[in-house]
Amino acid sequence: MTESYVLSFAQNAITVTLMIAGPVLLVSLIIGSVVSMFQAATQINEASLSFIPKLLGMVLVVFVLGSWMGQQILAYTTNIFTNLPYLPR
Repeated sequence: MTESYVLSFAQNAITVTLMIAGPVLLVSLIIGSVVSMFQAATQINEASLSFIPKLLGMVLVVFVLGSWMGQQILAYTTNIFTNLPYLPR
């Protein structure tokens, strides 16, 4: 196991994590910002007003992109198990 292999492994892990979590977090950020601006403009301070739209947006993103996310995780896991015999070298 060389140093470049470990760095490549870590880089791939971070890349896959960002690709999978990125769309969900981005939608949550956008919806949260819009709801916060609405709350600031109307001076409505209701906690569920920001929570429920974010939850619905995240569920919608997972529903739309869920199969793609699953394929990415499956490809990464398959790659790990395929390269497992070559780790001790």
